[in-house]
Amino acid sequence: MKDRLKGFQFIILILIAFFGGYYFGVNKITLDVKNYKPVLSISSKEPPPSLSNLDFSNFWAVWQSLENNYYDKSKLDPVKMLNGAISGMVESVGDPYTIYLPPVSNNDFKQGLAGQFQGIGAELGLKDKKIIIISPLSGSPAQNAGIKAGDTILKVDGASTEGWTLSQTVSKIRGPKGTVVTLSILPKDSKAPQDIKITRDVIVVKSIDGSIKKIADVENINLTSVLKTHENNEVIYLKLSQFGDHTNKDWLSLVNSLNLKVTNNPNFKGIILDLRNNPGGYLTDAVFISAEFLKEGTPIVMQETATGERSTLKASRRGLFIGTPIVILINKGSSSASEIVSGALRDNAKVKLVGETSFGKGTIQQSEDLGSGAGLHVTIAKWLTPNGTWVNGKGLTPDISVPLDPKDPSRDSQLEKAIEELVK
Repeated sequence: MKDRLKGFQFIILILIAFFGGYYFGVNKITLDVKNYKPVLSISSKEPPPSLSNLDFSNFWAVWQSLENNYYDKSKLDPVKMLNGAISGMVESVGDPYTIYLPPVSNNDFKQGLAGQFQGIGAELGLKDKKIIIISPLSGSPAQNAGIKAGDTILKVDGASTEGWTLSQTVSKIRGPKGTVVTLSILPKDSKAPQDIKITRDVIVVKSIDGSIKKIADVENINLTSVLKTHENNEVIYLKLSQFGDHTNKDWLSLVNSLNLKVTNNPNFKGIILDLRNNPGGYLTDAVFISAEFLKEGTPIVMQETATGERSTLKASRRGLFIGTPIVILINKGSSSASEIVSGALRDNAKVKLVGETSFGKGTIQQSEDLGSGAGLHVTIAKWLTPNGTWVNGKGLTPDISVPLDPKDPSRDSQLEKAIEELVK
């Protein structure tokens, strides 16, 4: 038994060495290699010095006791036990965005960034140790069922979410098309939970959508006295839903087409960039999108490591809409990369933000493939706006605060105000 345990211990250490030593992953987020200090090297055969004084006897005693004494041996799955041990190690850091993803969860995450998955179509977040809805995707089963940004998920199919990680919650909610999941929801600003049944479907996330609109033809707004004087003027409306695998390509295709249509158009007044309910995505995509409106060399976002060392990412291409009037729409579902774009344009070009305070996620994760389909997301730095603002936990406060009218959900008062700001 001792020899078998020693052999298994060696396998565990090699696996952990692989997890800790692997650096370059699928994520486009980059960090200077000199700042990276792996916990373990892939070639390590002995524990690193930092573990030399740790006593692993309890770990192996528990493992052996389960093997010897647990009454239902069919429940003892070594792979699940190993995944559980790794997940526990990662969760001990206490960072909701540093997570271990077993193969199924990691595949779901990648499908989300690729723009297609099966589930209910809602981006989740962790706030005050509670699972909350960052944003339901437009036209998704979640949105159609009445799920809203800011809602708290108390239970999934009757099981309490207390203590759950994001990856656990996602794995429980996602499932094959046509199946039903029941969420116990506590709506924002309410004390009365409600159960909502949602039928899962194939969710296709379109990163970017937009068109040129005559103000008189913009849907879901009232023509105020200000807008009536400009009803024949035109604006570009751009709705950016996420920063995923195809965002940059789709963005270029759309804005190139729109730019040709508004060039030398005397009725064109500017751009509405709608980042509401945009949960974020790749940092490099946020830099790419920001560069459409800022001169080359303009600082877009700062990264700050644990040692306090800062590096700045700047606009590195020639944008089509530099100097074009623009107003940005944000709300509590605007997170991460969407906050980077909003902060960069406000700090550099005095672009006004209209709507509600954003979510407030100010950290950067490195995504790593660990082999066998598993993945690891590690928070490697925090990001700050060009003026040095860290949004984490507090979000970006809009220049013009405009709540939506709960009594008239058909009216988009935020979009209405944004267009007023653009044309006045």
